[in-house]
Amino acid sequence: MAMQTINIELPADILLTLNESVEELKKRIKISLAVQLYLQQKVTIGKAAQIAELSRLQFETLLSKNKIPISLLELDEVLQEVNKLK
Repeated sequence: MAMQTINIELPADILLTLNESVEELKKRIKISLAVQLYLQQKVTIGKAAQIAELSRLQFETLLSKNKIPISLLELDEVLQEVNKLK
């Protein structure tokens, strides 16, 4: 998968404040972005997992641990899908 590099500016002391390495902060930002895009329904769960650089199972587990639904379908949407299968 081809990757795009995006540079962001943060306060110089952010790593000291968070007591994290550059790699840990990058990982945190990628996961946070992936979760937010997924919740906003901008990306699928599979694409969000790619953004977070996790397997789909790892990403679903992360969502579950944070009490974020794995499916964002409403009940009526689920019932419509069930009716289509009948």
